[in-house]
Amino acid sequence: MFIFRLLLKNAFRHKLRTLLTMVGLVVAICAFGLLRTIIDAWYAGVDGTSSVRLITRNSISLTFPLPLSYAERLRNVEGVTGVSWSNWFGGIYITERNFFPQFAVEPASYLALYPEYVLKDEEKKAFILDRQGAIVGRKLADQYGWKIGDQIPLRGTIFPGTWTFTLRGIWDGVDAKTDESQFLFHWQLLAESNRKRFKRGADYVGVYVVRINEPDNAPVVSERIDALFKNSLGETLTETEKAFQLGFVSMSEAILVAVNAVSFVIIIIIMAVMANTMTMTARERLAEYATLKALGFSPGFVVKLLFGESLVIALIGGGAGLLLTLPIAAGFAKAVGTLFPVFMVSETTMMYQILASLIVGVVAAAWPAWKMSRIDIVNGLRHVA
Repeated sequence: MFIFRLLLKNAFRHKLRTLLTMVGLVVAICAFGLLRTIIDAWYAGVDGTSSVRLITRNSISLTFPLPLSYAERLRNVEGVTGVSWSNWFGGIYITERNFFPQFAVEPASYLALYPEYVLKDEEKKAFILDRQGAIVGRKLADQYGWKIGDQIPLRGTIFPGTWTFTLRGIWDGVDAKTDESQFLFHWQLLAESNRKRFKRGADYVGVYVVRINEPDNAPVVSERIDALFKNSLGETLTETEKAFQLGFVSMSEAILVAVNAVSFVIIIIIMAVMANTMTMTARERLAEYATLKALGFSPGFVVKLLFGESLVIALIGGGAGLLLTLPIAAGFAKAVGTLFPVFMVSETTMMYQILASLIVGVVAAAWPAWKMSRIDIVNGLRHVA
């Protein structure tokens, strides 16, 4: 306790300089945590995937649909225990700024494949029975203030016209990684509209969602599915749900690398600022450390004093930065809306912040501690005012 009080007193001997250094640490650790959280949010869709779900799409591109007739053939593939499908809709709610994912799905089979969407039985039944019905995630409903029974108009882009849906259910995610920002409605409604408008092209889907019996069977079942439709007019590419999501993340890989690099550059900068502070502190106390050595204290004691003081400053500033990250991240998540379906500061990020603070404290004190451990007593005492 005595040593800690001594370190604390030494750390705040020059209050203004210490406070400014701590402010820099708070800003750096907070920025580091926020940038790491943004990277985590980018991969949230990957982390929330299931190991027993496969995605089957057209091998050319996602923009090319697959025939609905594939569904029955997929159900007969060995290792497949469930099949559903979905289409991207891409409608606009009031203004283009209100972006959120919208999918036309086959209600019963699709919800059976996504048990992480926790929906009340009566809401699920109402959705299945109402062709004009829709369900949304809790985050999306809270963002726009939607309630059960509300009429939600979407202006079509890929599929022209104004589409009005009745909100029949709001699901909650089974855990924090579950996406609660999606809008789901009946694929059959979309198919009927396409049939009236285009006279053909109605019986096509965007992707198939396939459930398998064992995660380890994913490569084998994927090969079986793709072999089944080889040399057909609509050849398929089947991959795990995780690989499918990683394909979207890879499109932004350059941005993620840049954000990751900036997060570490911030730590390096504050490390240099902290090192400068500790070097100035060591110079000012040159005579004090020489006196301690003259009184018989070992060089190791002087080193411990410098490292201890540096760590006290780093941990106080880093701890404050960590705590400040939580409300800032919450405000950021609210500001970006559904851009990041899952945005939260993870325990791993908080551990990185603490570790970064410790590294800054240790590295900043390394050079001045080494210099003070080698100080000559006579030359040091000459600095006594």
